[in-house]
Amino acid sequence: MKLTISGIQDTSAWQQAGITLPNYDVKQLQESSRRNPRWIHFGAGNIFRMFIGGIADQLIAQGLMESGIACAETFDFDIVDKIYKPYDNLVLAVTLNADGTTDKRVIGSLTEALKAQASLNKDWARLVEIFTNPDLQMVSFTITEKGYALKDATGAFFSYVQADLERGPQHAVSAMAVVTALLYERFLTGGIPVAIVSMDNCSHNGEKLRSSIITVAEEWVKRSFVPSAFLLWLEDESKVSFPWSMIDKITPRPADSVCEELKKNGVEAMDPIITSKKTYIAPFVNAEKAQYLVIEDHFPNGRPPLEKAGVYMTNRDTVNMVERMKVTTCLNPLHTALAVYGCLLGYHLIADEMKDPELTELIRRIGLVEGMPVVTNPGILSPTDFLQEVIHERFPNPFMPDSPQRIATDTSQKVGIRFGETIKAYIARNGTAASLTAIPLAIAGWCRYLLAVDDEGHAFDLSPDPMAEELTAALQDVKLGQPESYRGQLKAILSNVNIFGSDLYVAGIGEKIEQMFVEEIVETGAVRNTLKKYLT
Repeated sequence: MKLTISGIQDTSAWQQAGITLPNYDVKQLQESSRRNPRWIHFGAGNIFRMFIGGIADQLIAQGLMESGIACAETFDFDIVDKIYKPYDNLVLAVTLNADGTTDKRVIGSLTEALKAQASLNKDWARLVEIFTNPDLQMVSFTITEKGYALKDATGAFFSYVQADLERGPQHAVSAMAVVTALLYERFLTGGIPVAIVSMDNCSHNGEKLRSSIITVAEEWVKRSFVPSAFLLWLEDESKVSFPWSMIDKITPRPADSVCEELKKNGVEAMDPIITSKKTYIAPFVNAEKAQYLVIEDHFPNGRPPLEKAGVYMTNRDTVNMVERMKVTTCLNPLHTALAVYGCLLGYHLIADEMKDPELTELIRRIGLVEGMPVVTNPGILSPTDFLQEVIHERFPNPFMPDSPQRIATDTSQKVGIRFGETIKAYIARNGTAASLTAIPLAIAGWCRYLLAVDDEGHAFDLSPDPMAEELTAALQDVKLGQPESYRGQLKAILSNVNIFGSDLYVAGIGEKIEQMFVEEIVETGAVRNTLKKYLT
């Protein structure tokens, strides 16, 4: 059994293996979608393939969508060559139930895969064709928080962004420059309205995406690459809208156990690969059952009936409240705390960490004790119920092969949102965040993690992070077992507004974090001892 359009024609074999197939003609869908593209998505990774692709799959199966989603990748082109094209863009989606069973289905809604870079003439021409099509309604994104970042911790443009700003739209390489260049093509061909929808897991995602695109356009206007009228068009949300959204579905790396199960079912060529950009990906995607997507309903050129596939369509204020609930209180801060401490304490599965009394108490306090008092109830979802589901059902799922090492990726880009927003809320309410303990302990844990030495004194590899080199260099003289080696090296980090969203010393917790950090480097076992001190 091959995961290709021709391979799924033998429906009886797939049914016997317990794998549900599309009830529509995938090849015909791909052909019609190429003629009339209505939705293109940037970021061709796992959460998109299973969750967003699954939403489109449901709507197509119900006869509510006539075209699928074109996929564009700006970062890791191996995904296009090794995961999309050999499998005719099909996805084998595997839901990991808490009772150990799996639900398996083939998703056929992803219609083409393109490498998004101006220098790749064929794919670029196709992207321009899509963006200039009047029928295009939505451009969506799951490129991670760092995909929107234009500047480093000093406030200077990253070198690759600076190069794009100086070369102009005809030579765009970075994600934000690529999208801005393609929107310029749409502007030049009549400027038909379109929605630019971030579905990334970060606070105010639509605002961040809009800011980055407009910044690129402003820089190009300054250099006379584009007219000021283009900038005015981008800034008019009746022409180009940037809806906010909240997304939630834990989608871990492909599990060996799932791969073996699929092989036993007779499905060929399911082995995961590691791309040249270190992406761990497979022809299948495994994920938890729980999923939430809430989107601001602002689509100036129309949209698919997303609510018919379980998407909450609402207003911006409600999205903001749901997103704040999840990203800054009820899930993401807990995940980051488990990630850094899991690496320090030798864990390799989040589910195993949920058996650790100190770690479960840490996340309980971050969410229920410190986060919940400053969360506004969004109405459409209960913060308390959501948090209880995370702590008691989702994180402890033993069949979810999610690792702290995966979640620790890009932590420098996340702490400002995942902890910084709650810190700012305390400052706004109380004038200080000095009453917090669990959140400072989580931040101290991240700083201790940056030493790349676990609690037993063994070195480990840090997860990828764009600021890893800069941060580890700042702490290079700090040594485990030598607390006197700490001489204020954290001050520049903890006071960095670009990292945390505020100066943590002004917030009243900088010194507390330093003290916790020093306690965690006293000797081997000090991380565990420090957790016990503050949590029991």
